[in-house]
Amino acid sequence: MERNTAIIFDCEYLVSDGAQTRHWCGPYDPDPVVVQIGAVKLELQNGFNICDEFEAIITPVDRHGRQFDIEQTFIDLTGITRERIAKQGRALPSVLNDLGEFCAEAGLWSWGKDEFNLMAISCYIAGIEPPIPARRFDNACKLLLKAGMPYDDIKKTRSGRLPHYFNLPDAGPARHDGLEDARAITRVLQHLLLEERLKAGDFEQH
Repeated sequence: MERNTAIIFDCEYLVSDGAQTRHWCGPYDPDPVVVQIGAVKLELQNGFNICDEFEAIITPVDRHGRQFDIEQTFIDLTGITRERIAKQGRALPSVLNDLGEFCAEAGLWSWGKDEFNLMAISCYIAGIEPPIPARRFDNACKLLLKAGMPYDDIKKTRSGRLPHYFNLPDAGPARHDGLEDARAITRVLQHLLLEERLKAGDFEQH
């Protein structure tokens, strides 16, 4: 389906010290449920403008409905504090409903497959039906590959470092931040569209 906009998104999800090396399977590791969603709306016509943004903080709860006590490792990585979650945190169903309205019919792209934590894991833990189907999501790494970025570079480049890789202004924080990472990916895609290394049709999802 050809669309006039694309949504570039990124998520931050629960982690504890060393959880990545254990694939979140340690006896004290939290479920990797989403805590922050950042999304940017990119026009695929008329100058490829960035036309809107979305950000939400989700109150992370376990499979029994109890709120997780986030670890310092997560705070250090993301800058998202317990105080911010207490002030801004919302229930996952409400946030996903708002995200769906923000996206409308546009496809959603992340650097990798963030929809696994956003939809597959988080919705399963919350006991809710994923409101946005898997076919609406895609991997922005494929777009960079199509634009000529070497596969070996794609494998070792983090989303927040993409502007640096393409010699673009990089004013984002050094930490993991869903909205800033989504902005970084979007700036690069916008640049590649303007350079005609990508075209709007490359964002069609099949």
